Amino acid sequence: MATQRKRNPNGAGTITQRKDGRYQAAVYVLQPDGTRARKFAYGKTWAECDVKRRALLDAVDNGVPVPTRSAKLSEWLPYWLDNVVKPRRKLSTYDKYEAHVRLYLVPGIGSKRLESLSVADVRRFLVQLEKKTTAATAKESHRVLRTALTAACREELISRNVASLVEPPRPKARELSPWSLDETLDFLAASRRDPLYAAFVLAIAMGLRRGELVGLRWADVDLDKRVLYVRQQTQRRRGVLYDDDPKGRRRRTVPLPAMCIAPLRWHRMRQNDQRAKAGEKWEEGGYVFTTASGRPVEPRNVYRSFTRVAASTGLRVIRLHDARHGTATLLTAAGVAPRVVMEILGHSQISITMDVYTHVVQDTQREAISHMDRLLKRKRPDRHR
Repeated sequence: MATQRKRNPNGAGTITQRKDGRYQAAVYVLQPDGTRARKFAYGKTWAECDVKRRALLDAVDNGVPVPTRSAKLSEWLPYWLDNVVKPRRKLSTYDKYEAHVRLYLVPGIGSKRLESLSVADVRRFLVQLEKKTTAATAKESHRVLRTALTAACREELISRNVASLVEPPRPKARELSPWSLDETLDFLAASRRDPLYAAFVLAIAMGLRRGELVGLRWADVDLDKRVLYVRQQTQRRRGVLYDDDPKGRRRRTVPLPAMCIAPLRWHRMRQNDQRAKAGEKWEEGGYVFTTASGRPVEPRNVYRSFTRVAASTGLRVIRLHDARHGTATLLTAAGVAPRVVMEILGHSQISITMDVYTHVVQDTQREAISHMDRLLKRKRPDRHR
């Protein structure tokens, strides 16, 4: 007589045989939101089903969430934005991620479930997106998807990140054409009477970003010790000016070149006159570059003034950010080590400095290799003499 199989204790789940002959295990498991729900597993034999039941119980004992139903990307991505990105990342980063989720990821691949998303799905999506937009846009969407799936892995909703297994698109590198030394000097000479002349000098001589210029406070400038502290940047997002950490959250201390001292002193005297004229209307915020009422200047207005002066002088109109590229070009051409250039500009990685200014490095290499010509072409002494 066959012995009757013992029942599992409470909380250990159950195994039953279905009408189609297969076996079904049912176990209450933890959900990502903290609730508990019944999870089913199936097997051709009782033993196979029991193995799956024990695996679910191990997850329960270890407090590992086991979702009963894999979320779609259209469900996970908004959750990730609101609960992972928004509390921890900068507002500009959130806005960029949200745009890619809304415009590309959800419409293109949002119907896929986390567990069933495959490498082929991601690759097809990127190929189609690159055809519709650009390689740069597809590459950025790939980065956003990869970051979102990494968070899903941390929450143990999936076991692997399929986006990391797909090679991102390769956009063509933007060809840089910063001003030459003569063009830079012509611009500085033409902008001396501009109210933002000191800002232009800092952008060209130190490579400060536009937001770093606007967010600069007098407390960050020590004219006596000739030191400038880059501690924040000011951005306009959603119609509001706000202060934030520098890009990459990289605060830095940079020595002030001598050519920056006089423009900053002149600018401070001019600002003191504006403060006296404004009287009670002055809004004191400690900013270096302000409007007539003491408010920080609009980031866009810095760019507009920069291009207006360049156009009036007959120079090539370049982006204000290209002045930053020009800083690194001049420093590199002067023989400054790339690591030092990286620290001055606040790059997060040395590879960024090297990649952007390859043309300068190539000129340096060409000069270095010319020494080999001189060394190897020397006449050997005549041994028979």
